[in-house]
Amino acid sequence: MAPTKVTINKNGPILISGDIEVVDANGKAYGLAGRTSIALCRCGHSANKPFCDGQHKQQNFQSEVEGCELPPMKPKV
Repeated sequence: MAPTKVTINKNGPILISGDIEVVDANGKAYGLAGRTSIALCRCGHSANKPFCDGQHKQQNFQSEVEGCELPPMKPKV
């Protein structure tokens, strides 16, 4: 299986491909029906959260993103 890849699309969803398991806050898995690629909603308008249903287009969701470096992690005290 290919390594997991996460792509944050400009004005669109988060795409995840590879070996995927999605669970809710209680640890219950979502049934992905064998999918190896999914899209997660970023706009908040999907009727099928956490998955994207394309509503970002109708809602004119705008979010420009560009890769960057995170600052170093602070030591745990």
